[in-house]
Amino acid sequence: MIHFSLHCDNDHDFEGWFRSNDDFDAQVEKRLVTCPVCGSYKVEKALMAPSVTTGRQKEKIAVAMSKMVSELKEMAQKVRENADYVGNDFAEEARKIHFGEAKQRGIYGEATGEEVKSLLDDGVDVMPLPVFPEEHN
Repeated sequence: MIHFSLHCDNDHDFEGWFRSNDDFDAQVEKRLVTCPVCGSYKVEKALMAPSVTTGRQKEKIAVAMSKMVSELKEMAQKVRENADYVGNDFAEEARKIHFGEAKQRGIYGEATGEEVKSLLDDGVDVMPLPVFPEEHN
């Protein structure tokens, strides 16, 4: 994981973790990275000073990352237990719920990047549900 200092077009600074520089670029292009203060999609990397990590710091980071992954797994499991799986109909069903054409409820499923962008453009709040390697076994 790579830690980036980020900056939005409204002069808010924040941080984010990404698998790679390409992963950051892809998520920004799909409008999946937003400013936590104002919600702006116009986010870019801020200048960062290089840092040197000691063994003790690496251990703390590993513990923090492990805790974060555990919390993400728990959150994803709760969503799967308490929401309706709608498969490839996610975008259509999310839009129906948003516009009051279907019963208000939690849903999850699959959507293409283009579908996600279209939902966000329509004001439909969505977020990716993490999938972990062990879920593919």
